[in-house]
Amino acid sequence: MITIYHNPRCGKSRECVAHFENTNESIEIIKYLDTPLSREQIQSILKKLNYTPIQLIRVKESVWVENYKGKSLTDEDLIEAMVTYPILIERPIVVKGNHAVIARPLENINKLR
Repeated sequence: MITIYHNPRCGKSRECVAHFENTNESIEIIKYLDTPLSREQIQSILKKLNYTPIQLIRVKESVWVENYKGKSLTDEDLIEAMVTYPILIERPIVVKGNHAVIARPLENINKLR
């Protein structure tokens, strides 16, 4: 099973979903802006990506710039920011088993095979 954390307003995210809809693989699509992720879900994704919290944050988002840029934040603070403002989470995230990638570019999904 492939899980895609998806933002329908993002072209790269739509491209990723379309790719998997054209395969025979079972997919689950989670629109994380409609169903925000919990702290535990974000921590699990970070582990599967082998990322630190800052690596999963979209630092050019206005929410980041207005509320967090330039501040000294702990990993817990960063995770809390993603829980509070899911728009900060990089996308699309593709999870397969215990591994995950950010599908930007789409070719990153090949690392899951």
